[in-house]
Amino acid sequence: MNEHPWRRALVTGGAGFVGSHLCARLAGAGTEVVCLDNLSTGSRANVAELERYRGFRFVRADATDPAALAALPGRFDLVLHFACPASPADYLRLPLETLEVGSAGTRNALERARADGARFVLASTSEVYGDPLEHPQRETYWGNVNPIGPRSVYDESKRYAEALVTAHRQVHGTDTAIVRIFNTYGPRMRTGDGRAVPTFVAQALDGVPLTVAGDGSQTRSLCYVDDTVTGVLALAGSRETGPVNIGGGEEITMLELARRIIALTGSASRIRFVDRPVDDPARRRPDTRLARERLGWRPRTGWSEGLERTVGWFSRSVAA
Repeated sequence: MNEHPWRRALVTGGAGFVGSHLCARLAGAGTEVVCLDNLSTGSRANVAELERYRGFRFVRADATDPAALAALPGRFDLVLHFACPASPADYLRLPLETLEVGSAGTRNALERARADGARFVLASTSEVYGDPLEHPQRETYWGNVNPIGPRSVYDESKRYAEALVTAHRQVHGTDTAIVRIFNTYGPRMRTGDGRAVPTFVAQALDGVPLTVAGDGSQTRSLCYVDDTVTGVLALAGSRETGPVNIGGGEEITMLELARRIIALTGSASRIRFVDRPVDDPARRRPDTRLARERLGWRPRTGWSEGLERTVGWFSRSVAA
């Protein structure tokens, strides 16, 4: 029995980290899922096990191609736009593609949702707040973003996408929502994508030094991927337009995160400090009051449980 109200869902970027978990949750609940991904950063292996669901279909295509989305057969009642390089290593390698998927890709996904009368959810990001001067960050905060800095291709891609979604709703009445996802971790992250958790876990398992940027005092509030997916689908199933923050409640320094991962893995690795990236935010923690009050959502996976699952997945992947 389908626990969600959707018969068919389109997930752009569905072979990526968060996208693949969304596909799995929806397919497992009985929703027919079309996973569209160009595999520039995603992996077919992330959704290979979903082939057992009769209603699951993988389509290798680019969300920036309007013909690709328009040609998908049938009608969708949910469109989740998650196509976009999301890690610094990826969007620095693919700067123009990142801007294009936030602009043309968002427009194409919106037009498909409008044509089908579907609910549309944009995966935005805590990066729209930049290096925040407000702490914790509320949805009403406009942000402190460097529009020409090295991270700007991702930050501005998402900020433009939010503006486009808002305008599309106002002009066409498209049923849209915006979710601002804070740092998420869990199985299926790539070791080389530059984000802290997979980098630290891979280094700890290899017994090499964990590379902590700067003095490690910068903070993040991490959320386990299952909780993030629950929040996204809660927003999708609501009448809220957003933006709504979805993220972890416990703020942790990168130095403490590295130490926890060393302890959890039993690694003999030490910590090595490296230069801190330009425009790396000093503090980041979401105000999730809106998600709690409007969606009844809060993260439920504790640090030890989430990190144990993540480390276990990476350990099995290395051994395979």
